[in-house]
Amino acid sequence: MRRLPWLILMTDPARGGDPLAAAAALPRGCVVILRHDSVPGRADLAKRLARLCRARGLRLSIARDARLALRLGTGLHLADGMEPPVLWRLHRRGLLTVAAHGPAALARARRMNADLALLSPLFPTASHPGARALGTVRFARFSRAARLPVAALGGITALRVTAAARAGAAAIAAVGALAARPCQSGAFGLRPPPPVLQPCHGVP
Repeated sequence: MRRLPWLILMTDPARGGDPLAAAAALPRGCVVILRHDSVPGRADLAKRLARLCRARGLRLSIARDARLALRLGTGLHLADGMEPPVLWRLHRRGLLTVAAHGPAALARARRMNADLALLSPLFPTASHPGARALGTVRFARFSRAARLPVAALGGITALRVTAAARAGAAAIAAVGALAARPCQSGAFGLRPPPPVLQPCHGVP
């Protein structure tokens, strides 16, 4: 049974912040998803993050780069609409997480045996200004029908964690609230998670 986190940091170069500093503020067992796709020296940053995550009891996933993920022995995060390459399916070692924006993407995630789908945006978010938020009612409906664990992403703040969990979120993923202001992670993870969230969730 694979163990899943309750808190996920998604790095984002456009939103600012040092991913190493943000990761260092996370509690054990959390996941860092390295996006930083177009940043020079991404492979070196990934190696440094991998060392830090091992030292701190965190897990690292690489977004959209199965070769780098396999080389470092990390998880892989796929964008909505992507499929895991054959290389990953043959040599998979870490978590497989998938971005989703609706029921069709959640169904694809289920078919590819993803460990966790990151459904967004739950709330209005600075990452996609003007995008229609799902809201807790639709999020709850989609996550119930997904037949795999679903994490909430989009507009997540410490004050919204309980609302997300009550809507069916198995985990919480955040960009700006954790990546740009690592001191904020204390509001999420440097104390026990809300009672409605368990520290880990198991999936077959």
